Amino acid sequence: MSDTPFGFGLPPEEPDDGDEGKKKDQESGGGQGPANPFGYGGLPGAGGFGGPGADNPFAAMFGSLNPTDLGAAFQQLGQMLSYEGGPVNWDMAKQIARQTVSQGTSDGTKDASVGPAERTAVEEAVRLADLWLDDATSLPSGAGSAVAWSRAEWVEATLPAWKELVDPVAERVGTAMGDVLPEEMQAMAGPLIGMMRSMGGAMFGTQIGQAVGVLAGEVVGSTDIGLPLGPAGKAALLPVNIESFGKDLGVPKEEVRLYLALREAAHQRLFAHVPWLRSHLFGAVDGYARGIKVDTAKLEDVVGQFDPQNPEQLQDALQQGMFQPEDTPEQKAALARLETALALVEGWVDAVVHAAAKPRLSSADALRETLRRRRASGGPAEQTFATLIGLELRPRRLRDASRLWASLTDARGVDGRDALWAHPDMLPTATDLDDPDGFVHREQLDFSELDKMLGEAADGSAEKREKDDDSE
Repeated sequence: MSDTPFGFGLPPEEPDDGDEGKKKDQESGGGQGPANPFGYGGLPGAGGFGGPGADNPFAAMFGSLNPTDLGAAFQQLGQMLSYEGGPVNWDMAKQIARQTVSQGTSDGTKDASVGPAERTAVEEAVRLADLWLDDATSLPSGAGSAVAWSRAEWVEATLPAWKELVDPVAERVGTAMGDVLPEEMQAMAGPLIGMMRSMGGAMFGTQIGQAVGVLAGEVVGSTDIGLPLGPAGKAALLPVNIESFGKDLGVPKEEVRLYLALREAAHQRLFAHVPWLRSHLFGAVDGYARGIKVDTAKLEDVVGQFDPQNPEQLQDALQQGMFQPEDTPEQKAALARLETALALVEGWVDAVVHAAAKPRLSSADALRETLRRRRASGGPAEQTFATLIGLELRPRRLRDASRLWASLTDARGVDGRDALWAHPDMLPTATDLDDPDGFVHREQLDFSELDKMLGEAADGSAEKREKDDDSE
């Protein structure tokens, strides 16, 4: 995580080519200190709020900051405290995410604009992947276009989906921040409550921005976490991350790109032609979020000891985990429903992609196992989201689900397997993942016979009505 939890330091210039630009303020001392939330730690003589100038921070700041730096810093502080939008300051989230992207990943890889050759390579890989998938699934292509994104472009394209996922939980925290004060004090403390909610919006915005920025350095497409984060019908790959992903695998770059294109295209087919799936997944996340309770004791303690000179304590409290799922049957059911849905999506993609790649790519087995382990372990950004919304967006039972889909293919064929996506009630449950053979060989309802019975009943009713009319 960034050491500037509220992002008050001056942001780096956004480079035209996606590489980290030169910061104009480096020579003037405008850098950010590691333990200073306001970004003043690197200033000569300032000392930050915990350094030599801590006894008189404003004197220290005025003594070393030029008017431009000082004005920009206080403008950013004012924007945070005056924020009156939703539960998350998404403008701040976007800014922090782009800052995080511009700093590069821990291995030293920098973001870069995608060139024409890389765009063409991605388009051709997705086109070939769709041809291969035609033999492995009855669902038609779901990618109306194929695009190659930089990390910064991934951030821009996926923020609307993150907003839909995170806002419900953040709303609960914002409400809790106002409720921790006794009711008789709330009317008197209106400005304080407003400030706390603004700080909460900034706190979430900063955390989400950092997590999205880190995740942008890890993902290889728009569907890596099993949820459709990008625009509908747009298969997207990130060439710079694909390069990093395949660097030490000993697999030709073209094969790595093609295998990842297969996964992206398979996800796109599923989300495009199972119209209820997206709302089912996001609804499951929202249902789980409604069952999360805020640790009000911890929040009361934080609010009671709030120090305006130490705003990062709010962030620290959040990182320590302020959310607890309610131990109720409804909450357990919501969690099981979400985990099973994620496992079924990822298991289907795993099985379908393996069927398409195995006869054609010598590296199919190795790449499959690498991707399985990668999804099972998760990265630092996914762990951050687990802390933020109390939920790990990982398919815990990916292997079980993949085996079940493969068994269904053997028993019923591709069409019979994919027909289960027609309605959520037809899908395997968590119990079925425990007993895949029982589900695969379970006698299926013959809907044609049911339709015939209903038709005959309707005809009989019509004949009876006609006889009744004649008798009158």
